[in-house]
Amino acid sequence: MSDPDQDPAQSRATVETVEAVVRAQLSKALGGRRGMIEAAVPTLLFTVTWLTTRELPLALIVSVASALVLLAVRLVQRSTVQFVVNALFGIGIGWIFVRLAASRGGSEDEQALAYFLPGILYNTGYTAVLALTCLIGWPLVGFMVGSVTGDPTAWHEDKQVVRLCAILTWLLVLPCFLRVVAQGPLWLAGNSGAMEADTAVAILGVLKIAMGWPLQLAALAAMVWVLSRNHTPVQSGGSEARA
Repeated sequence: MSDPDQDPAQSRATVETVEAVVRAQLSKALGGRRGMIEAAVPTLLFTVTWLTTRELPLALIVSVASALVLLAVRLVQRSTVQFVVNALFGIGIGWIFVRLAASRGGSEDEQALAYFLPGILYNTGYTAVLALTCLIGWPLVGFMVGSVTGDPTAWHEDKQVVRLCAILTWLLVLPCFLRVVAQGPLWLAGNSGAMEADTAVAILGVLKIAMGWPLQLAALAAMVWVLSRNHTPVQSGGSEARA
């Protein structure tokens, strides 16, 4: 029987497994199916519009308009606007890079190419940071466990928990790493003249769609498979987690 004076939150954390905690935290961070769609739609529409019309201003307008519609729906429903705002922020950063390219005399193709640069830089930074957390033995996913148990570092005392969190963190890294490997050389080729800029933009557009949420969902499916075993208990308040 549980102690009546025990904090209910701590009681729940004690009986939950690391796998259950991480699943819940990932679902919250990604916003579920709806959040993932809202994050992907504006970029998808930008790419499709550019590839079909070759009109950069129109592609930007369509992308922003779609995000604003999604934002309006969220506001009417009085639900979180976090993921739509994230999409608008990404469009805004892309627009800044487009304007920088224009100010330097870049052609419309080169401006369109500039739109993809923030995503490549983001994926590069994300890969580097998350990989570093694994290499130094403090995988980022572990802090998801810590945020629920009430002690941000207690999970590190159990090697099995650290190993599980490292596997999950590497799976989060993989899609970003693959995007950088595939898209980075194309972007460089388009900007250096080794490849026609419009060709590079077209390929980058296709890759951004193909290596966007489909690749992310594949990685998450792998994480779900790892998490499906549900056998790593997690303790609250700094207690040792036991397998």
